[in-house]
Amino acid sequence: MKRTPLVSTLACLAVLAGAVVVPAPAGAQSRIYRCGNEYTNQIKGRSDCKLVEGGNVTVVRGTSPTPAPASGAGAGTAKPVVTAPASAPRVDPAEQRARDADAKAILEQELRRAQARQADLAKEYNNGEPDKIGGEARNYQKYLDRVAELKASIARNQADIEGIQRELKRYGP
Repeated sequence: MKRTPLVSTLACLAVLAGAVVVPAPAGAQSRIYRCGNEYTNQIKGRSDCKLVEGGNVTVVRGTSPTPAPASGAGAGTAKPVVTAPASAPRVDPAEQRARDADAKAILEQELRRAQARQADLAKEYNNGEPDKIGGEARNYQKYLDRVAELKASIARNQADIEGIQRELKRYGP
């Protein structure tokens, strides 16, 4: 029978379980403390630190995002400036106006369609008292479910209309 070292057996089991195993050099660990969400070996007078027992903790430092430079007054309220890369193809201003006009026409068509749907839904909803259809006369819960569904559809459609109107405002009058 072949003998397998206990460490490699445990590492294989941990990998099978989806864990990441990083071996630590033996004897190189000092006491490790958990201070909130931070692990450290120097508590430096903090009172919220607890000793971590039962094994070694290995911390692998990852890359951290670079913070955005803060400007003077009003930092954080300024909108980010979006610029196209130098290799981006330029579009003729007349062609861009034509594209914008096409997009605006499509949005206006969508708005008309959404408004027509809203009118149909409001008519069917009948101020919260739609006509009973099918087996709803005998099953009141089915009727209540349909009324709630109609109300939710009206709310969703109204949100769609408001979104389309916001998009149209971006294209101007």
